Amino acid sequence: MSIHDIDIKTLNGDPSTLADYKGKAVLVVNVASKCGLTPQYEGLERIHEQYADRGFTVLGVPCNQFGAQEPGSPEEIATFCSTSYGVTFPMTEKIEVNGEGRHPLYEKLTAKEDAEGKAGDIQWNFEKFLISPEGEIVARYRPMTEPQADEIVKDIEATLPS
Repeated sequence: MSIHDIDIKTLNGDPSTLADYKGKAVLVVNVASKCGLTPQYEGLERIHEQYADRGFTVLGVPCNQFGAQEPGSPEEIATFCSTSYGVTFPMTEKIEVNGEGRHPLYEKLTAKEDAEGKAGDIQWNFEKFLISPEGEIVARYRPMTEPQADEIVKDIEATLPS
């Protein structure tokens, strides 16, 4: 199954699939509103705005598995993201990224190795995955890697559709 075949609802509960992003480079990020890394929303929004007109989007994936740092309802998450950080990129429903309830999207993503050759469970909030316009998982970046880090920007620019 291609990553584009995976069903995942939008934050407001509408049915969706990752096919909605076919033809775009996508940075998938598990996000949380009450985390020490939450200010990364600023950098995520900046790169989203910077590359959106070139076939790129950030896709925020709320998750409450790390220190219960995303406890809100979909409405609370949407309000927090827009009022606190001006987020305009799309967000999915809240899902599990690790364990028995791991969403099929993260079944695929966690098989990808990071720069150190390590695959497996998501370590914390704000782990990032770059997906090509064709649906290939290009790169994995651990939570402490800032959204506008040189390696992410370089990889996004190399992955943008031509």
